[in-house]
Amino acid sequence: MTTETNEIQSTTKGADAVDEAIAQGIDFDGTPIPSAKLELYHQVMALEANRQRSGVSNTMRSRIVRIGAKHIAQDELNQKLIDAGFAPLKEKEITFFYGGK
Repeated sequence: MTTETNEIQSTTKGADAVDEAIAQGIDFDGTPIPSAKLELYHQVMALEANRQRSGVSNTMRSRIVRIGAKHIAQDELNQKLIDAGFAPLKEKEITFFYGGK
């Protein structure tokens, strides 16, 4: 493996990997991200940046559910939310993230 390949692979992990790739305009495989895709992404992110937030705790819970559902079983994630003092999973979250299983 070349050094360049190692650098690309090392940047595909972690929460900031996608943001770093977008900032560079280069996908993980080394290909340029088309300008139309970057422009649309930046337009939507600018809209999001101007949205009023409902609170840090709400945002934290949303992120935990959205990302946690990819890695943690439904019952376990639900218990972890409760144990941490967050609201348990909502029926619509279970349906969306776990397919209603």
